[in-house]
Amino acid sequence: MQDNYEIDNLDKQILQALTANARIPYAELAKNCSVSAGTIHVRVEKMKQAGIIEGTRVAINAKKLGYDVCCFIGVNLTSAKDYPDTIKRLEALEEVVEAYYTTGNYSIFVKVMTRSIDHLQATLINKIQTINAIQSTETLISLQNPINRDVLP
Repeated sequence: MQDNYEIDNLDKQILQALTANARIPYAELAKNCSVSAGTIHVRVEKMKQAGIIEGTRVAINAKKLGYDVCCFIGVNLTSAKDYPDTIKRLEALEEVVEAYYTTGNYSIFVKVMTRSIDHLQATLINKIQTINAIQSTETLISLQNPINRDVLP
């Protein structure tokens, strides 16, 4: 992996186009950027090797799959040494979709998706709060997600 790769304007154009549509053909992208498809291929590969592009993802609409409740849970640990094991335990829970090690009021901040409030309650009581290293939690239910985007170059 290259740590010192610096992106230029062409790389920025490529990243913006791929962010908007990761399936855009290199030939079309090349035409839009006024370069050859080979140039696009080389640039994308270099950005992959540098770790700038980490992969291609499918965006899944959680609500269409029946996950109607999105919430964030602030987790306080009994001790900082419990962090690695707690993360492993949280990662094993299908409802936990993101986790952050944070400063401030919480040791860990997690994003949880559940099908209903009852499902959320069961997840809290029967899964998250049964982890011995967790001293306490605070749950914030999301009402909307009006901004959801990736960082642009």
